[in-house]
Amino acid sequence: MIIQNEKELITYRAAAKLSVALLKKITQAVKPGVYPITVDNLAKKLCRENHVRPAFQGVANGRSVFDYATCICVNDAAVHAVPSTTIPFQTGDIVKLDFGLIYRGFYTDLCVTVAVGKFLNSVAEKLVKTAKEVSRSSIALAIPANTTGDIGQNMHAIARKNGFDVLKKYTGHGIGRTLHDQPVIPANGQPKQGQLLKPNMVVCLEAQIVEKGDEVKVDNDGWTVRTVDAGLVGMFEYMVIVKDKPEVLTDTFDFPLVV
Repeated sequence: MIIQNEKELITYRAAAKLSVALLKKITQAVKPGVYPITVDNLAKKLCRENHVRPAFQGVANGRSVFDYATCICVNDAAVHAVPSTTIPFQTGDIVKLDFGLIYRGFYTDLCVTVAVGKFLNSVAEKLVKTAKEVSRSSIALAIPANTTGDIGQNMHAIARKNGFDVLKKYTGHGIGRTLHDQPVIPANGQPKQGQLLKPNMVVCLEAQIVEKGDEVKVDNDGWTVRTVDAGLVGMFEYMVIVKDKPEVLTDTFDFPLVV
């Protein structure tokens, strides 16, 4: 969406601020031995207490309806994961916490990646740090007259410079009164190609950075997407308002990389 007036801007800032506060509490709940479904139940509880609705709960994919407040993707799970009821977090797991809410008609969508307890090896640590750099560095490109290709080219270049790749099938996106709005923002592209960024457009900048190949498959639950080669995945997602000096709505920059 494109923010039309000061009232919408104030409302969106409040929605984003609450989203960051809740995601911080959700992140702090991730510990060895804790089940992902327990963290999801906490997210639902926090939404109820703050009189907002989870943005993901109720989304349909043509086969089923997603009934969770979070997508909690562990290790090789890339996106859309159903929070597990049977496999607890283990030390060294790489966990993507994707969360959003609906506040006075406005949707939010943000994601961080953390290691549980510690990084097991230097590759995992480099992957997560690269994933953060890829999305964060693209914020400066969210200016009027740039294109989605400018952002995608930057994301892909940083990933490849660090020895990784990006998923091509899943993208960043606009957001507003719906969870997914225009423009579509792939994590690869060519400068000055793709869709034009317009002043006061609200966008979600995200990229799934993969340790190995970029081929994925969907689990039998119909939702969880994971890499075919079992390579690790890292992902960060920031909501930004397109301006001459882009405004970051969901500042999770100081969230820890290890919990």
